[in-house]
Amino acid sequence: MARLVLKFGGTSVGDVDRIRNVARHVKREVDAGHHVAVVVSAMAGKTNELVGWCRAASPIHDAREYDAVVASGEQVTAGLLAITLQQMGINARSWQGWQIPIRTDGSHGAARIQEIDAAEIVRRFDEEQQVAVVAGFQGIAPDNRIATLGRGGSDTSAVAIAAAIAADRCDIYTDVDGVYTTDPRIEPKARRMARISFEEMLEMASLGAKVLQVRSVELAMVHKVRTFVRSSFEDPDAPGMGDFDNPPGTLICDEDEIVEQQVVTGIAYSRDEAQISLRRVEDRPGVAAAIFGPLADAGVNVDMIVQNISESGDATDMTFTVPAGDLQKATAILEKAKAEMRYDSLQSESGLTKVSVIGIGMRSHTGVAATAFKALAARGINIKAITTSEIKISILIDGDYTELAVRALHGVYGLDKA
Repeated sequence: MARLVLKFGGTSVGDVDRIRNVARHVKREVDAGHHVAVVVSAMAGKTNELVGWCRAASPIHDAREYDAVVASGEQVTAGLLAITLQQMGINARSWQGWQIPIRTDGSHGAARIQEIDAAEIVRRFDEEQQVAVVAGFQGIAPDNRIATLGRGGSDTSAVAIAAAIAADRCDIYTDVDGVYTTDPRIEPKARRMARISFEEMLEMASLGAKVLQVRSVELAMVHKVRTFVRSSFEDPDAPGMGDFDNPPGTLICDEDEIVEQQVVTGIAYSRDEAQISLRRVEDRPGVAAAIFGPLADAGVNVDMIVQNISESGDATDMTFTVPAGDLQKATAILEKAKAEMRYDSLQSESGLTKVSVIGIGMRSHTGVAATAFKALAARGINIKAITTSEIKISILIDGDYTELAVRALHGVYGLDKA
């Protein structure tokens, strides 16, 4: 007997028929003797509809009332799934975030989980064999009001609950059947990985792979929650679906569980990047803080930063990237504070893409970066900026070459070979 958390996203619970299919997945695990908690998202499109209603009521609205409205989508799904399970003869009840309780900070609309008291859920596991159906994406803030966790927050809810009940595994059911070496829509030869480390998944999630929310991967890594990414659209009763040790999908786990570590695990990409270059910035202590401090205060996420070495000792060039949607705001801030930031001119370019090569095996292998640069050069792709970390190389290129670059890198590292 094991404790499992099963999480189902919006497309998986898009209507009552799909909720019935979800219930069959849950029943399979209950019939196997496992204790099960289920975390559900709102039906596909419902959260957007609720957000639209809030904005229609008032463009500037109380964040606490916003949370009260948008949290209702998950509550509807949880109730419907509990009803469906009961109709199938399974002891189940729905839980809203505040009932468990899932305690958060006071940042309504983007709250962070602080603690979960799952004692009552565990008691009902042991004494009543009851399935807990939890409304994801929500908790209770210090002001005793519903607080939502931000977009994709149901993934975070699931991993946090898995940690709180000491679950043996957290299964994230979605509309894809696992984590692939790159986007299969770009590279048809992309392969589903059997296992990937927390660190690699964190990099892929933060660099454009939208399989899991970044915060959920961070939480899984901190609490060592073994997480499976699986498809909810596969037949719940198909052979192997109930295999506890090796179900179909991708296991996200500690790197110690990965016996054979490839040098490169996957290729991620992020479109709609913009580059800003500040020319002849005064080369003195405190200038970087003067530039990036106001951008951070305005909520502009700065990513790749390249500073040229100053030859004369008095001025240097500084280049960095921001999301394309923040380019106008960032340039306005920089131009307004030009005197304090002490630069001569500002240049910007949008329509760029960041392509990243990721793999924990890079720690112990040389020549990984050179291989990437040669592959791109052979296809006439110009590199605008490069940043590296222990397990990642990120390369900024013109957006028109995105698909060519992804396919080239995927092939040159042999990721298309089984």
